[in-house]
Amino acid sequence: MYETKTIKEKIKLFFIIFFPILITQVSLNLMTFFDTVMSGQAGAIDLAGVAIGSSLWVPVFTGINGILLAITPIISQLLGARSYDSLAKKVQQAIYLSMILAIIIIILGGLFINPILNMMNLESEVRFISKYYLISLGLGIIPLFIFNTLRCFMDALGQTRVSMIIILIALPINIILNYLFIFGKFGFPELGGIGAGIATSLTYWLTSILAILIIHKMKPFKEYQVFSAWVKPKTKHWKEQLKIGIPIGFAIFFETSIFAAITLLMSEYNTNTIAAHQAAMSFSSLLYMIPLSVGMALTITVGYEVGAKRLNDAKAYGYIGISGGIFIALLNGMILFLFNDYVASLYNSDPDVIALTVQFISFAIVYQLADAFGAPIQGALRGYKDVNMTLIIALVSYWGIGLPTGWLLANFTSLEPFGYWVGIIVGLSTGAGALLVRLRYVQKKYDKQQNPSVD
Repeated sequence: MYETKTIKEKIKLFFIIFFPILITQVSLNLMTFFDTVMSGQAGAIDLAGVAIGSSLWVPVFTGINGILLAITPIISQLLGARSYDSLAKKVQQAIYLSMILAIIIIILGGLFINPILNMMNLESEVRFISKYYLISLGLGIIPLFIFNTLRCFMDALGQTRVSMIIILIALPINIILNYLFIFGKFGFPELGGIGAGIATSLTYWLTSILAILIIHKMKPFKEYQVFSAWVKPKTKHWKEQLKIGIPIGFAIFFETSIFAAITLLMSEYNTNTIAAHQAAMSFSSLLYMIPLSVGMALTITVGYEVGAKRLNDAKAYGYIGISGGIFIALLNGMILFLFNDYVASLYNSDPDVIALTVQFISFAIVYQLADAFGAPIQGALRGYKDVNMTLIIALVSYWGIGLPTGWLLANFTSLEPFGYWVGIIVGLSTGAGALLVRLRYVQKKYDKQQNPSVD
């Protein structure tokens, strides 16, 4: 990260940071994408099983990852304030915390996988694949959380290309492992959807090992000596990260878990409907990586400028990111509209599943516009370390408004399963509007703190 003077310089730096984050996020999401697509080629039961497993895992992972993301604004503001001495200590404590969180998730998963799956009206084969897909993923949770912590540190330094390179190395390996374990090639066992979980878990180990080696051996990371002179775990450092991270995590959880809740509610429909719903959701989640990446870039750039007390520069980055996110969302909508048949056929060859998937994609075109507006604003607010109100907005808009609206439309109108997607659109749109109001309030508050004479 470095100081910029003009809008042109800011746009250039923003996109230098943004594009590697985007490629990294898309590549990470492609692991789940290929899990789903390749499992679908093994059969509709494997697709449905991985779909259910993913819908349960993704909100948990993204919620916990929100806690890990808190290290980004912490490091960014320290860099902006030129407080370099404490960086290594902050990262080490974040690694400790990530491992503890991973162990907690593994324990809770062991306790609740069976009860949750048994609550769902699933075919026994689908339930079996979902269970062991999740168990397989669990083998890689600890290295996954460590990698994400290290990635946040690298990204906060503005070195987003490094994490991009790590994931670009890991993605083709993940695809190869999927091929081996799903279809049982070259002497490996044919495990179907369960094999996708094993392949992804092994990939998590690879990314973690690569990140550790790079930070320990390469410039500029090795100058911070993150893996030298280890300090003991200290809860006061965890409290600082948790104070920021828990609201971030819960806000993300409330947004992503609404999709999991809808998938659970849709379990009353047949396997083809579940498969089509998840196929459309999988692809739209891939597109969501664009506004999410804009938000992550804004956390870095806004946090850096806020730490340096250059508030006008922080606002400028916010407007650059929000405008870019909306433009890209319009482009995404055109892509989905023009190629919906092709996208649907990627997931399954069954004509009935393809036809249903196309219908779900038409709703995804609308809701990703709201996502493209809301996600960058959330990222900007994280740069200001303003996270508590974002949590409340997420809870009310997604669970207080979006989900009830979807349930009513699905159960009392002819929309049926598509009613849930209308509910998603309503919830995300409400949240995006409220987040914009909050961002303007926070910007004015910081302006008054720096210059009390400002009205």
